[in-house]
Amino acid sequence: MNFLRFAARRMAEMAATLLAASFVVFGAMYLAPGSPAGFLLSGRSASPEAVASIKAQYHLDDPFFVRYLSWLGDMVRGDFGRSITYRTDVSRLLADRLPTTLLLVVMALVAVAVIGLLLGCVGAVRGGATDSAILVATTFAVGTPSFVAAVLLQGLFAVRLGWFPSSGAGDGFGDMLWHLTLPAIALALYLIGMLARVTRSAMLEALDSEHVTVARSRGVPERQVIRRHVLRNSLGTILTTGGLIISTLLVCTILVETAFSIGGIGQLLELSTTTKDFPTVQAISLIIVALFMAVNLVVDLLLPLVDPRITLGTRGAAA
Repeated sequence: MNFLRFAARRMAEMAATLLAASFVVFGAMYLAPGSPAGFLLSGRSASPEAVASIKAQYHLDDPFFVRYLSWLGDMVRGDFGRSITYRTDVSRLLADRLPTTLLLVVMALVAVAVIGLLLGCVGAVRGGATDSAILVATTFAVGTPSFVAAVLLQGLFAVRLGWFPSSGAGDGFGDMLWHLTLPAIALALYLIGMLARVTRSAMLEALDSEHVTVARSRGVPERQVIRRHVLRNSLGTILTTGGLIISTLLVCTILVETAFSIGGIGQLLELSTTTKDFPTVQAISLIIVALFMAVNLVVDLLLPLVDPRITLGTRGAAA
């Protein structure tokens, strides 16, 4: 029952936060200089009839809260409006581009999980020169932003060596995997370093704990000590970092997709912001906020399951 009450409370908080975020996202358009009609026309001259048509289409003569509630109701029903730039429904734009972004994020997430955890575990367990080499490599990775990694990888492996395409998302699953390899590496590099360092620190702390010393003194095999006592007690910290990693991936896709000209959600957001296509910007912004909160909710619900020392509603281990 405690778990169900906590889940219900967190979902209620998530709904309230999403409602507040929707108000901010919708109201941001009215903070821009000039009238909303001029904003929609992107500075183009128009006849009074055209301006009146724009106002009628977007209900600009209605009170602000009436427009907001109408927009919010449409969003709840899955109607994200019509793109000003592309002259089509925003939901169709998202449906066409979402698979590319999801595949890119999944590829990057798999690389982060496998390589980051492996490097962190090896560094903590082996120590010595191996640990030092991993620290140097992860320091370089953490110090390389995604857009810098994208430019370096593109220049070396796409332009100079010609091993991978320099732009585009490809056609068909296999071709998409090939096209998205470099973008996924650029997206994952920084986060691999971050997860590896967090995993290493958490495991080193667990290795110095008293129960690990007791287990070793009783003759428990080292592999079991690492698996049952060290790695298991580090999962809470690793899972919390994993939630941050997923959220960071969603943001960094904007930079990486733009650098590689990938027709995904990230590039669509960048182009829509440049062209002031506010229905598209509003829809994508609200979706990203919802995904952020969903990731945090899942992490909060999973933490007590992977680490019994953590109580519901906290992210810190018990002493």
